[in-house]
Amino acid sequence: MRFILASASPRRKELLEKMGLEFEVVPALLEEIVHTKRPQDVVMELSRQKAEEVAIKRDGKTAPELIIGADTVVVYEESILGKPKDEEEAYQMLSILQGNRHKVYTGVTLVLKEENHTKESCFYEETEVCMCPMSEMERLWYIGTKEPFDKAGGYGIQGRCAVFIKEIHGDYNNVVGLPVARIYQEFLKMGIDIYQKP
Repeated sequence: MRFILASASPRRKELLEKMGLEFEVVPALLEEIVHTKRPQDVVMELSRQKAEEVAIKRDGKTAPELIIGADTVVVYEESILGKPKDEEEAYQMLSILQGNRHKVYTGVTLVLKEENHTKESCFYEETEVCMCPMSEMERLWYIGTKEPFDKAGGYGIQGRCAVFIKEIHGDYNNVVGLPVARIYQEFLKMGIDIYQKP
């Protein structure tokens, strides 16, 4: 079975490597357009679009393949916080999140392509995170690290921002960008055992 990650995210790549999974990276290149507003639905819709785009690109391949699409958003109250476009937006996001609880949603779509049929599984995981209060100097310091700019919500729990994470309720890996334990369980439901002896 060939595994395909439909994402260029280095964090998702690292998480799949921790599973011991051998895979190919084929990033989806679509323009992200959603037709829904609930964060759970947004991440599932975007993960499905990514996985299905890559599945279509791979048409004609004969070996069984499993394509993994994913998307993560940070939500404070009713607002979805994407990746900040500049320092000012990163500062605003950190100002909102510091000292408060927020949720992180990751949607995952698995597309299993076999010779005569295709199976799909789509789900999301939710994790609650509470950040410590951050002073203005701490926010400016963190923005100066450049870490916030490719991260939803303007922070990366696995990087220097770890010192500001007070509590986490749920799957840590989900906040990083991929709920690998849930993915493994979904593999098993689809009849895929990556640890089975040859």
